[in-house]
Amino acid sequence: MERPKWSAIRAVLDDLSQSLENAAQTRQQVLEVTGTAWSDDRMIKAVVGPRGQLVDLDIDPRVYRTPNSKALSAAILSTVRAAVEDAGRQTREILERTLPKDRGLGLTEQTDFDRMLDSHDADLPKLLKKEDGHGYVL
Repeated sequence: MERPKWSAIRAVLDDLSQSLENAAQTRQQVLEVTGTAWSDDRMIKAVVGPRGQLVDLDIDPRVYRTPNSKALSAAILSTVRAAVEDAGRQTREILERTLPKDRGLGLTEQTDFDRMLDSHDADLPKLLKKEDGHGYVL
């Protein structure tokens, strides 16, 4: 039987304690995240909130010079997805600074935060497999 890694466990507990002390500040930082992206032609700008919800969309009137609803729709969707990726990157940076480190204990393998943050809200039900009593796991 393998002996517990007491120093690693103590380090994880210290990190967890620090994370709990900073939880309100971390929550506020995450709630203030906005992601921004521009289309390749710089005609569309999308801004999303922390959960990827669209909060602002600017469309340059020049897009109407050559009307193409399918191209416009595709450009909007692509730009919004890029803004969501930007918001996810920012959120990931905040969480990496504030969540406890794994310290080699294999604790973070159960929840794949990167995969969850990189997923659109509509895709999450497909990624979430089952409830384990403490929430859903990926």
